[in-house]
Amino acid sequence: MEKKVILVTGGSGLVGKGIETVISRDTREEEEWIFLSSKDANLLSEKETFSVFEKYKPTHVIHLAAIAGGLFANLGRNSDFFKNNMKMNENIMEASHKNNVKKLVSCMSTCVFPDKTSYPVDETMIHNGPPHMSNFGYSYAKRMIDIQNKALHEQYGCNFTSVVPCNAFGPHDNFNVLQGHVVPGLINKAYEAKKNGTTFEIWGTGSPLRQFIYSLDLAKLFIWVLREYEEIDPIILATDEADEVSIKDVATMILEAFDFQGEVKSLTEKADGQFKKTASNRKLRKYLPGFQFMETRQAIKETVEWYVANYHTARR
Repeated sequence: MEKKVILVTGGSGLVGKGIETVISRDTREEEEWIFLSSKDANLLSEKETFSVFEKYKPTHVIHLAAIAGGLFANLGRNSDFFKNNMKMNENIMEASHKNNVKKLVSCMSTCVFPDKTSYPVDETMIHNGPPHMSNFGYSYAKRMIDIQNKALHEQYGCNFTSVVPCNAFGPHDNFNVLQGHVVPGLINKAYEAKKNGTTFEIWGTGSPLRQFIYSLDLAKLFIWVLREYEEIDPIILATDEADEVSIKDVATMILEAFDFQGEVKSLTEKADGQFKKTASNRKLRKYLPGFQFMETRQAIKETVEWYVANYHTARR
C-alpha cells in the first residue's frame, strides 16, 4: 500500500490540534502525519517553506496556517492580513506544486462570502460581490485560494481544493479577547469575571447570528476531505442552518457552563460586525447525510472545562 506523508500547517492551532486528537483515535498504517507549528518554519518565507517541504517530502498537505483574528483585530489591520495571507498561501501552493504533492486541502472561511447576498450562502456564491468591509483584507486573501486552486488544476492538473468552515471553537483555541474569535474570547472574559468578581461584558448588542462547529467535528470533516473528497471546487463544512445561534445565546451558554452569578452588561456602542453568515451544508450532507455534530451547548461546556483545566498554558 502506498505510503502517505501528510503535512499539516498550523498544526499547533485549534483545528490542527483537533486533527491530531482525532487521528490518534483513527490511525492508519499507510498514513504518516506531521504537524507543523510556527517554530518549524516561517511560512511567510519562500525559502523556509520550500525547506520544510524538502525535509518532510509530503505527499498530501492540509494548510491551516493563517494570519487571523477576530473582528477587532481585523478592523485595524486589513492591509497586513491581506498581504501576509496572500504570501503564505502562495508559498504553500507553489511548494506543493513544485514538490508534486498529490492533494492539498486549504482552509478558507465563511467571511469570504459577499456582504450583500441572499441566505443561506453556498459554494457557488463566493465571488458574487465584495465581502464585509470589517475584514475585507483577510476575506479577499482567503478567496484567492479558490482562484489559484482552479488555475493550478487547469494549467498543471493539480489536485488542490479548499474547505469553508463556519465559526470553529474548542480546546487549544486562542482565548485572547482582542486577537481571538468570539467563543474563546467570551470564555476568557467569563473566567476572569468570575475569578475577580467583576462584570461580564458582551461587546455589541449580542444579536448577530452564527453557526458554530466544535473543533473535533471539524477535524473529522477535514480528514474526510483529505481522504475522500475529490472535487477542486470548495465545500462548506458547517453545522445545519437550524443550529444557528446569536452571540447573546452563546454568551448565556458560556455563563451557564461557568455557573456565573455576577453582573452581565452589553456594551452596545461596540461594533457588531456582519449580522449573519448563514451557510448551507447541503453539499456536505449529500456526501455525509448521517454526520452527527456535537450540540453547541455541550461543545461549549467541554471547551470551558478544557480551558479551566489548562488555564495556565492556554493561548491568551
